[in-house]
Amino acid sequence: MSRLGVARCLWAAVLFGAAAPAASELAGRTSAFTLAGLLYLGAGLWVLPSVIRRPPSRRAIEREWRPAATAVLVGGALGPVLLVAGLARTDAASASILLNTELVATVILAALFFREHIGRRVASSVVLIAAAGVILTWQPDAGLDIGAVLVVAACACWGLDNCVTAAIEQFSPHDVVAMKGAVAGGANLAIGIVGSGWQLGLGETIAAVAVGAAGYGWSITLWVAGARELGAARAQVIFAAAPFIGAVIAWSVLGDPVTVAQWVAVPLALGGVAISLRSDHVHEHRHAAIEHDHEHDHGDGHHDHDHDDGFSGRHRHPHVHEPVVHAHPHVPDLHHRHEH
Repeated sequence: MSRLGVARCLWAAVLFGAAAPAASELAGRTSAFTLAGLLYLGAGLWVLPSVIRRPPSRRAIEREWRPAATAVLVGGALGPVLLVAGLARTDAASASILLNTELVATVILAALFFREHIGRRVASSVVLIAAAGVILTWQPDAGLDIGAVLVVAACACWGLDNCVTAAIEQFSPHDVVAMKGAVAGGANLAIGIVGSGWQLGLGETIAAVAVGAAGYGWSITLWVAGARELGAARAQVIFAAAPFIGAVIAWSVLGDPVTVAQWVAVPLALGGVAISLRSDHVHEHRHAAIEHDHEHDHGDGHHDHDHDDGFSGRHRHPHVHEPVVHAHPHVPDLHHRHEH
């Protein structure tokens, strides 16, 4: 597994996990839609300079506007709407438990429809992390109702969003986050203002945008880049450590008390992540000829083209792969989405 991909997904989890307790400090001061809108707009502002410096090419738009639009609309628009509708119809305890189904949905969709190899290690990781999530969020009064169904539907949307986003080759991670930030941020903020008016002061508004920039913009950009090197399932397994990182931050920074459930859930989840880090596999496989555009270096056995100046570090440009048949350890990154 790509160490850089793992590091990116872990850091994305840290940033998102840290954003949760920070956002919780603002949650009681405005509507959920307004806060979500500001967080996503912060994400869009974070990546805006990169998008201005290198906007998506016409070729990228022509080739991948459909999957990009699917990811943005399903994950940035439909998912949040279903979640808010579900939260209005179910209790917080049930919703907290059911949000763990995003990981399960991502892995199932990745295996069934996106040709990702899962294997026993990743499957075991999902079971451990999902169980840890249930332990962390369980409350005796949790139950199932129509609201719970809507929350699960929201998680399914985000699972599909994760899989589609990980497979996008032509748009940069910054492009993807910019599109999600504009759509989700604009739509949620408009709904919040129309429904509840403006309730935040200038300082609180700046704080919400700043939290969104780091906890959503920087975090999602890192996750997208990592998912292209690991596949959506493995990237989401690692990213699923975010709530447990948030719990540790709440203990150490905010002084929240440590519960027995947290003592059990946190090491269980970290064990699940550790198992997933050794989930590559080896077999002879064939690569068809392909031309795409993504970040890469020349030390992975797949990018052996030359540059006039001899540069071989991390870089991004359109490049061509010739057909090849070989065997080496791999995970379902952008180059290994073959059948098994």
